Amino acid sequence: MNSATILLLFVFVYFIGLLVIAYFTSRNSDNQSFFIGNKKSKWWLVAFGMIGTSLSGVTFISVPGTVGKMTAGENPFGGFEYYMMVVGFFLGYFIVAFVLLPLYYRMNLTSIYTYLGRRFNVEAHKIGSVFFIISRSIGATARLYLVVNVLQIFLLESLGVPFFVTAGVILLMVLLYTFEGGVKTIVITDTLQTSFMILSLVACIVFILSSLDLSMSEAYAVLSEKQYTHLINTDYNSKTFFLKTVLGGMFITIAMTGLDQEMMQKNISVDNLRNSMKNMLTFAATLLLVNFAFLFLGGLLYLFAMENGAVYGHLVQVIEGKQTITNAFGFVGTEGTITNIMGDDLFPALSLQGYLPLGISIIFLIGLISALFPSADGALTAVTSSYCVDLLRLNEDTTRTEKQKKAARMKVHLIFTVVFFILIMVFKAINDKSIVYLIMEVAGYTYGPLLGLFAFGILTRQQIVRKGAILAVTLIAPVLTYLFNTWVSSVSSYQIGVELILINGLITFLGLWLIRDKSAPLYTR
Repeated sequence: MNSATILLLFVFVYFIGLLVIAYFTSRNSDNQSFFIGNKKSKWWLVAFGMIGTSLSGVTFISVPGTVGKMTAGENPFGGFEYYMMVVGFFLGYFIVAFVLLPLYYRMNLTSIYTYLGRRFNVEAHKIGSVFFIISRSIGATARLYLVVNVLQIFLLESLGVPFFVTAGVILLMVLLYTFEGGVKTIVITDTLQTSFMILSLVACIVFILSSLDLSMSEAYAVLSEKQYTHLINTDYNSKTFFLKTVLGGMFITIAMTGLDQEMMQKNISVDNLRNSMKNMLTFAATLLLVNFAFLFLGGLLYLFAMENGAVYGHLVQVIEGKQTITNAFGFVGTEGTITNIMGDDLFPALSLQGYLPLGISIIFLIGLISALFPSADGALTAVTSSYCVDLLRLNEDTTRTEKQKKAARMKVHLIFTVVFFILIMVFKAINDKSIVYLIMEVAGYTYGPLLGLFAFGILTRQQIVRKGAILAVTLIAPVLTYLFNTWVSSVSSYQIGVELILINGLITFLGLWLIRDKSAPLYTR
């Protein structure tokens, strides 16, 4: 039995474990348990499980890979610059905990976009849901593509398995264990998967430190000497200038967590507001530590690749022999200087191509799969919930029996699985190697209108009653944002980075202010 077969066997066993959990958690389930877990989720389970959902394959693969980009002269991000965005995330979670969660609990929401319906009108409710469905579908499938592509290149391609089969089988796995239980199931499975992800992270750090014969402090000193720990970018023209990275990260969290049904449906499944806030703040603090550990691991991976001469030479041979990895590494010089590493492939190449022991490869693969499933199961459940609650209005439908409602929800669940598959194939055609930044940039365009719409509802008491007005603003705002971004790049050296979401949100807010109905009575909270 070769190593690839052994690794795939572990994936199969892992999935069987998820099915067993799904079987026990989905018994006697109904639509409410699927949508919000009957509001019986334990806050500490949700907090821990949300780490896996938030990190996903992007953090597991792309974040370690960004560390070496500083020496390659690449942008965005390099060294530990990504951590400035994590600091922004941390600040954003406080806004979510103290502003948005109290609002959602006070209104006893199943879908957070119901707030827009009560604050404005049915049109706003549906617009919020549609923007979420588009945003989450694109973001989740981009993350899925990253992991599926890694499995394809480094494991399954050698066995003759086509990419579309790999993507289809993984989505079928996710569908099977979320089909009945929904949130009630994924609160448990995400906790398990987060545990495996962190175990994999720690095990890989310990092994590489031991292999390099370095303590943590010694390794950090070496990384600092090679400028891999560079943290603060003071070039205000750069996309990763630290102030706009922190600010952008904060608003990305507000939008992609606080205004995102996937993340919030887990929070509002907790029994009360106090526990839900504890969940959010615990989760925020943990992410600071975990993201730093992934960046530290990234630096160690580059040291391992450079300082192990045998591994280094073998990587060059792999490049010359296999077209699929040609773009993954670029090595020049007699002493092994790395000049152009496409970081997303560094961790999987070392782990799955025989450069690390089989035991570490197994741990890496389990961690990778554990990063894949939380980003897929939660997204699939959330878009299904949002479509059923916000667009089909199943919760308010008195013409169908509970059995008919459940059948309708399952049909929607299946349809979105197919949509996810199509989007993964689109990302395969695009084949972008810097997926971590692509996701942030796309989020700036798709979550910006949600940010502006919620901000207008919370910060003002103005009403908008004209039919089609909100739709017009939320469609025009991303277009104006794109045009503004293009114009700035053409007339100056300044590069708009993750603050794109804030610009889009401000344009949406101003547009709503301009079309407000001055004659309508002010909204009464």
